[in-house]
Amino acid sequence: MRSRIGTRVTCVGTIGEDMKKTLCVDFDGVIHSYKSKWVDAHTILDEPVPGAFAWLEAMLDSEDFEVCIYSSRSREPGACAAMIAWFEKHGFTRANELAWPTQKPAAYLTIDDRAFRFEGDFPSEAWLLRFRPWNAAARGGRE
Repeated sequence: MRSRIGTRVTCVGTIGEDMKKTLCVDFDGVIHSYKSKWVDAHTILDEPVPGAFAWLEAMLDSEDFEVCIYSSRSREPGACAAMIAWFEKHGFTRANELAWPTQKPAAYLTIDDRAFRFEGDFPSEAWLLRFRPWNAAARGGRE
């Protein structure tokens, strides 16, 4: 099994091109449920988000997308290997088919629990201060 850690993702593609479109998927809070407090880049304590593995399988089977897993932990030496080990521990056997960039790639679409979809209007300071990712909002907030 060949590792794709540090893969430089360059095939961004646009509609109508034959290239695969890059999906940049955040790890913590999107794939990993991230219920526990942060320990370090190599410690991953919680279970997968329900449905995450089935969705990843479908995207890997798609002819339209290349899937990369990128996290703030990705830039730390050994962190991508820790994420791959977490996938394997939880029964996901196709981690070697994912790209594991150590720098945020250009992407067709990024899926992240801590993002704002910009549509031409900037959020207010009050909105920004009230923001909670989906998994923290349900528990009253975890920062």
